[in-house]
Order: sequence, then C-alpha cells, then structure tokens
Amino acid sequence: MDNMQGMKNMCPCPHHKVVPVAIVLVGVTFLLGNWNILTWNAVNTIWPILVIVGGLTKLTSNKCKCC
Repeated sequence: MDNMQGMKNMCPCPHHKVVPVAIVLVGVTFLLGNWNILTWNAVNTIWPILVIVGGLTKLTSNKCKCC
C-alpha cells in the first residue's frame, strides 16, 4: 500500500521496459519508412532485428527480486 499513485505493480527495474521500447522503435522505423526517410529495404531489415533483440533481452535478463 505504499504505492498509491495509480502505479500499482510497477517495477522500477529497467528490464521491464525492453518490450515497450522495442515496440516504439518498430513504430518509429515504419513511420520513417512512410515518410521516405528510410528506404523500405532498410525498414524490412531493421524491424525484425529490433524484435529479435527485444525478445533475446527479455529471455536472458535476470528475474528481479520485486516480481
């Protein structure tokens, strides 16, 4: 009950932010492709790499003591 600001069950550990950051980066990658800042060949190369890195990071991260 010490965390009453509407952030129940929120952990401050950085490994919990990997998947949301990966999703944002994939979205930014597609946005840059739509704006023709990145070529579609680059977009098609970058987004799977971001998903793989996010997944591997979640798989290999140590469990925190607060979860």
